Amino acid sequence: MPASFQQIGGERVTGTLVLSVFSAVLGSLQFGYNIGVINAPQKIIEQSYNATWMHRHGSLIPPATLTTLWSLSVAIFSIGGMLSSFSVGVVSEWLGRKKAMLINNLLAFIGGALMGMSKLGQSYEMMILGRFFIGAYSGLASGLVPMYVGEISPTSLRGALGTLHQLALVTGILVAQIFGLPGILGTEELWPVLVGLTVLPTVLQMALLPFCPESPRYLYIIRGEEQHAKRCLKRLTGRQDVSEFLLEMKEEKRRMEMERKVSIAELFRSPAYRQPIIIAMVLQLSQQLSGVNAIFYYSTSIFEKAGVESPVYATIGAGAVNTAFTVVSLFLVERTGRRTLHMLGLAGMAACAVIMTVALALLERVPWMSYISMLAIFGFVAFFEVGPGPIPWFIVAELFSQGPRPAAMAVAGLSNWTANFIIGMGFQYIAEACGPYVFLIFAALLLFFLIFTYLKVPETRGKTFDQISSGFRSRPASLLDMEEKASTEMECLRWSAWGRKACHSG
Repeated sequence: MPASFQQIGGERVTGTLVLSVFSAVLGSLQFGYNIGVINAPQKIIEQSYNATWMHRHGSLIPPATLTTLWSLSVAIFSIGGMLSSFSVGVVSEWLGRKKAMLINNLLAFIGGALMGMSKLGQSYEMMILGRFFIGAYSGLASGLVPMYVGEISPTSLRGALGTLHQLALVTGILVAQIFGLPGILGTEELWPVLVGLTVLPTVLQMALLPFCPESPRYLYIIRGEEQHAKRCLKRLTGRQDVSEFLLEMKEEKRRMEMERKVSIAELFRSPAYRQPIIIAMVLQLSQQLSGVNAIFYYSTSIFEKAGVESPVYATIGAGAVNTAFTVVSLFLVERTGRRTLHMLGLAGMAACAVIMTVALALLERVPWMSYISMLAIFGFVAFFEVGPGPIPWFIVAELFSQGPRPAAMAVAGLSNWTANFIIGMGFQYIAEACGPYVFLIFAALLLFFLIFTYLKVPETRGKTFDQISSGFRSRPASLLDMEEKASTEMECLRWSAWGRKACHSG
């Protein structure tokens, strides 16, 4: 692998950096694949559940039981993610970022095997358990991938490379939707192959990760292995002289050694961390409670109710829009700023939710409203990828230094997955109760998140941790109990900036 790959944004991008980022985001691809894979073949898998019930009980499955089993198949994924995401901090420090990603693939193998064999075993329990294991894999990946990518990224590419996690995720959703077509794998015979296919990126990631370096920040700051960190820095930067980066790491380590170990409980007790952790949690909630996963999980049935003739193809169209606008955000995030894009995305989603509600409500009287509802859904996912999709994943790392970051990542991940579970388990019941007005609930939540972002969230683009923490200190003390100058944990991470601006993408 050549030392210097090419110049991007004034930074030298090495082949090792490209390989490392690509290998890591294969985990994000799997995460997205398993969000999208359950959607298109819903009816076929439900028929399989019915056949299993008939084989066991000699009668058709009650509709309420089928709804519960299907909702559990969708939502158990989030329970697995919720539980595992809480251990990201411990696992990443115990094993290291790279080894943790490598071992995490065992969960994907177990999950893929259980799902792929569930029809043969005539067991919807195997399918549900497999979804749990693949959710546990995704929960760890959702923390480990942004952490690793952010720690090896140059400052000028921090936002763009951080967005690759979200790009790989939505690409996985799109791939799953395409493979789920009736003409490909979305058939009564082949759906077990569709859900078991998740093991392929697992194999590829396990083959590539051994050739990637460990995070130099982890090696030096956590493990104290200076020579090993220096070798990894040389591979990632393509430079023989990495003394500047080591000096920055030494300064970060010196500050960390002066700090007490930060626990999850202390994030909430200490005024130093209270406002940034609440901001991190609310941004994660804004991603999940926006309603976008309701569309990802149930888009086929939503399009059916909207009167769309080919709902599966409309779902793929939404996935394509999702992917395209993630690419757009890749170029905007370092130019426009995180806060601005997040507010733009929230406002656009709220408007689309209202339009969607009106279109669905008028559908029976005005048939052409089906096209308006479809366009509103496309707009909804497009605005999601402008801001609420990618930004919450790396804003946590930009608000916290190395000391509190693992605990903060665990709390933020738990918030994200808990909200994901609530949507996955509850949306179908809420939709049945509220009918076409269900998206007004999401519109109200989006409006709340928009106001919160405007009032509380700082712009972090191009700022050092000194500047970010100073911004918190300069706000009125009433804003979530901001404390005094003494507590400025949100500083370090400068080495990963590969320059003087140091933030971290997650």
